[in-house]
Amino acid sequence: MIYGAMKFSIGGSLKLAFRPWVEGLENIPAEGPAILASNHLSFSDSFFLPAVLDRKVTFIAKAEYFTSPGVKGRLTAAFFKGVGQLPVDRSGARGAGEAAIKSGIDVIERGELFGIYPEGTRSPDGRLYRGKPGGLARVALATGAPVIPVAMIDTEKIQPPGKVVPKLMRPGIRIGKPLDFSRYHGMDGDRFILRSVTDEVMYEIMKLSGQEYVDIYATAAKRQIADAEKAAAKSEAKNKNESTGGSGENA
Repeated sequence: MIYGAMKFSIGGSLKLAFRPWVEGLENIPAEGPAILASNHLSFSDSFFLPAVLDRKVTFIAKAEYFTSPGVKGRLTAAFFKGVGQLPVDRSGARGAGEAAIKSGIDVIERGELFGIYPEGTRSPDGRLYRGKPGGLARVALATGAPVIPVAMIDTEKIQPPGKVVPKLMRPGIRIGKPLDFSRYHGMDGDRFILRSVTDEVMYEIMKLSGQEYVDIYATAAKRQIADAEKAAAKSEAKNKNESTGGSGENA
């Protein structure tokens, strides 16, 4: 009931305001479980994809979205629950991963759609990064559910990280054909199989999105970018101090 109301109000508003274009809707099954594996460019990805689907799709969200205090916190929690988000405590990396996998399996066993971002976090620069071989592959191999690759297009231009007010422009969504990994069913403990499945899905996402692929994890790329920014700021401050000191001596 809540999901239907939220989807009607939020989904309808998003489609009216942004007019997202969609290719491949016929690849979403009318019923039965499936895993939607998408690239991740923007916070808004989890809203645009459900908005264009007739079926409910459940994503994993940070537990903090559901536990923040005050009126704003309660409204945020109600909003995320209403649009089909599941809270996962990410305070411990291993615990968070196991919780996400269990949640995904539960969704699939109910015969529903489970949405996941194999990169694990948003792309810091619009490129496609290496998929993590945990949640996606393990849920797929444990359940036998088909994996449907999805490419979000231009959502990072609508709402870049740190921006609150979105820019009105048309995003795109390309939905690929389902991938069948039933040949590996029950082999979710084999790390080589997990990597192979993940890489195959990422390759399909790359073809759909047209993104440049980078064979490192997005989390590592974010650390590299942050370190480079710190080094640049430190160098700039040092040069400024040296310049100021030199001026003083010349004076």
